[in-house]
Amino acid sequence: MSSDATVSFLTQDAYDRLVAELEHLSTTGREEIAKRIEAAREEGDLKENGGYHAAKDEQGKQEARIRTLQAMLKNAKVGEAPESTGVVESGTVVTAVVAGGEEVFLLGNREIAAGSELDVYSEASPLGAAILGLREGEKTSYTAPNGREIAVEVVKVETYTGQ
Repeated sequence: MSSDATVSFLTQDAYDRLVAELEHLSTTGREEIAKRIEAAREEGDLKENGGYHAAKDEQGKQEARIRTLQAMLKNAKVGEAPESTGVVESGTVVTAVVAGGEEVFLLGNREIAAGSELDVYSEASPLGAAILGLREGEKTSYTAPNGREIAVEVVKVETYTGQ
């Protein structure tokens, strides 16, 4: 997957939403989970206490999300989606023929497209890394996780409008 140092483009709206989520998880969320763990702990034997184990598991997932958000926000480039110049870059909507089928997707962070029907590919994904910097009409290929070589042709690059 991507490293923590990956810079990702975020719209101001996505950035604000993620900051609010981080604030909630870091304060209220942590307090709520601590209370649930304490209440479950008071029920007795922890080995057979499903509520305790479920709350601890949820706490682990919550802490992982907090770390993810902190890294993402620390390395975020916030602003308007880049104006398309026909070059694939983070924050652009790409129409490409991938393995013979046409796909339309946003290149960037899935958090940008929350509420959108667009598929999202990270710049660090095999497809994203292969097409980053290509111009409309250019072709390349990449190796899929299963080892297959996949042909890609960039058909169109558009400015992301939030739709």
